Amino acid sequence: MKKDQPDFLGQLRSEMADPRVWIDRLVVGAFALLAGLSVVLFTLLADGAELLFKAMQGGWRWWPLLWTPAVTALVVWATLRFAPGAGGSGPPQALAALDPRLDAPSRSALVSVKNSLFKALAVTGGLLAGLSVGRQGPSVQIAAGVMYAARRFLSPRSGISARELLVAGSAAGIAAAFNTPLGGIVFAIEELSRRLETRSSGLMLGAIVLAGLVAVAAFGNLSYFGRIRIERVGWGVLLPGLTLALACGLLGGLFARLLIASILGTLDRFSAWRRRHPIRFAAACGLAVAVIAIVTGASAVGGGHAHTRALLAGEEHGVPLLWTLLKFIATWLSAWSGVPGGLFTPSLSIGASLGHDVARLLAPEYATVLIALGMTGFLAAMTQTPITAMIIVMEMVDGYAMVLGLMACALLASLVSRMVSRPLYAAIADHLVGRLVPDARATPPEEQIAQASTPVAHTAPSPAAATAPSAPPSPQTPPTPPSG
Repeated sequence: MKKDQPDFLGQLRSEMADPRVWIDRLVVGAFALLAGLSVVLFTLLADGAELLFKAMQGGWRWWPLLWTPAVTALVVWATLRFAPGAGGSGPPQALAALDPRLDAPSRSALVSVKNSLFKALAVTGGLLAGLSVGRQGPSVQIAAGVMYAARRFLSPRSGISARELLVAGSAAGIAAAFNTPLGGIVFAIEELSRRLETRSSGLMLGAIVLAGLVAVAAFGNLSYFGRIRIERVGWGVLLPGLTLALACGLLGGLFARLLIASILGTLDRFSAWRRRHPIRFAAACGLAVAVIAIVTGASAVGGGHAHTRALLAGEEHGVPLLWTLLKFIATWLSAWSGVPGGLFTPSLSIGASLGHDVARLLAPEYATVLIALGMTGFLAAMTQTPITAMIIVMEMVDGYAMVLGLMACALLASLVSRMVSRPLYAAIADHLVGRLVPDARATPPEEQIAQASTPVAHTAPSPAAATAPSAPPSPQTPPTPPSG
């Protein structure tokens, strides 16, 4: 039995005998702190841009009709010209970068420090333009790009793979952006990794803790949407809650299906015009969003954070379903325009508004409960990751008292959404991989896991060595990924 026990002193001597092990750990820790700092700085930029647009719109109501199309077109032109890999919402790019068929140059076309920097500037530009985009999804790609850069400074004996760095960075991005450490862990497992080894989990948890500490130091340890007070809930909420979950599933599935068709393109005339004239198309989308901004007093553009907080506080009133529909359209057009921007916060805002509408029509006494359920249900339907949606909303509203209700709503909405649409992020990620590696054949899951476990040190010396076994020879310049 003693032989089966670990030798503590022997392990300690082994650790102390090789100082490079500690240097590698310090490198990973330093880049985790940098990832958290990058998300904090991006948050300050994005929030400042959104407030500035609303102040400008308040000073001159019709200003968005000129400003929004012009800035939207400028951001799309700059993205296509300088950093096409920085396009899209963020999670699909991080998910695509995990594909073992990508070689090192192709992976760097999706996640890199350059893309992280440009992503932050482009999303800030989209919010300054007055589009309905969020910053949480882009934080995934930003933090993943910063964390991925650590591979250059790791020793050949570190045993840390590119996949582990990307998963850890993505999880840290979600945790720092939402101030939801559990949400970051679950997002990494449910959406990105789907299989987590002991070593990977330790690296991911360390990155989340360090990045989260930076965010807490900057913004405080506060719930994103404040704390909601849930009194004892009776059976009267069952029928409205069921109705809301089904509505979130249908509307969220439609939203995901619409985004997939719009971003990836179809054979319709609008997609053809978008392919031929992306700048003009972006300006047209910006003009339509500007009209919505004017109609709603700029409340339906941006991430929608202020509107959601007002709903939870019982301060917002308006025409039922109208604001929800306008926010839905504004978010879809903003994504279709090609401007980089996230979908998490707009989806939470749409779900909160839908929950508020159902409460006004069926159960006004359960308004706060139904708003929280709507946030969970629509996010779960859009991403088709119910556990992640439930954990994120539970942490953001400090809603631990209604965890079972949030879980049930997320599962039902996600199930309904799967009947309507493919998973949004996975569909876009597959398209990105197909563009970067057009002739790559499908790889069995077990082979992907084996390839993904290859340490960074084995791929770092040269692009040829970095090429996955099933990938074709790497060209000098990797194909340009689309902005899905």
